[in-house]
Amino acid sequence: MTFTEKIEERYSAPARAAFWITLAGLGFTLTMISVREVTPELHVLEAVLFRCLFGVVFMIPWMIRVGRKGLKTQQPVLILTRGSLAYFVSALYFFAATMVPLADMVSVTFTRPIFGTIAAIMVLHEVAHARRWTAIGFGFAGMLIIIRPGFQEVNLGLLLVLGGVAIQTCNTIIVKILTRTDPPDTIAFYHSLVMIPVAVIPAAIVWITPTLEQWFWLMAIGATGIMTQRAQSRAFAVADASFVLALAFLRLPIAALIGFVVFHEVPEVWVWVGAAVICTSSTYIAHREAALARREKNV
Repeated sequence: MTFTEKIEERYSAPARAAFWITLAGLGFTLTMISVREVTPELHVLEAVLFRCLFGVVFMIPWMIRVGRKGLKTQQPVLILTRGSLAYFVSALYFFAATMVPLADMVSVTFTRPIFGTIAAIMVLHEVAHARRWTAIGFGFAGMLIIIRPGFQEVNLGLLLVLGGVAIQTCNTIIVKILTRTDPPDTIAFYHSLVMIPVAVIPAAIVWITPTLEQWFWLMAIGATGIMTQRAQSRAFAVADASFVLALAFLRLPIAALIGFVVFHEVPEVWVWVGAAVICTSSTYIAHREAALARREKNV
């Protein structure tokens, strides 16, 4: 019995979701640390390429175990779309990781449900009631508390994170749809595989042959990156998006602790205050969306 199967057998769905989303948060933070260690000498775009390549390499044992059957997907268009968008998300996050403290970066990623709600209103023309707009307003207020324009210089890294979150919002929706038909590991595998051809040409333009130490960090980026994707896909597969997004707040103390230990970064109190406001708003929005979806399903 594999480790994943033991988790699935012994624990309830909420407990499994909590475990997987916490593991995803740890993986995301470790990826950003590895990016920081390697990018002073290597270009970020080269690091993105190796994140994809080693992500596929670390999935080889899984590929051997499941065979061709495990590689089949019922939604190839969504798989290709997600992988292509994921390249830009990774590039934006990797650039941002070299510019801002880890806790600040993670805090801003909590705005994802807010971006999703705005997209649903503008693109899908969904009806937005007062409570929905109020939650969006509080979410942006939390973001402004962290960035504090006018009180400090706006960091380009935080703007890059916001750009990554905006694109990742689309991918979050795609992942939730994919988990209805495809296994989580299949989704994670194609996430890296599809990114490779997109990443090759940009990396070739800025290419520098890695040193032995840099190969270690590049492998770490691939390993922790694929761990994040596998864990995140499992979390969305076993629980409602509202529950998973609420638990995502656990990323902040993880990032803050690791950032302090490794880089001696001490998050300002405004980061915690802003993150709390954003998390509360995001959780409410996600809860409302899930409730409306269940209501429409029962009609």
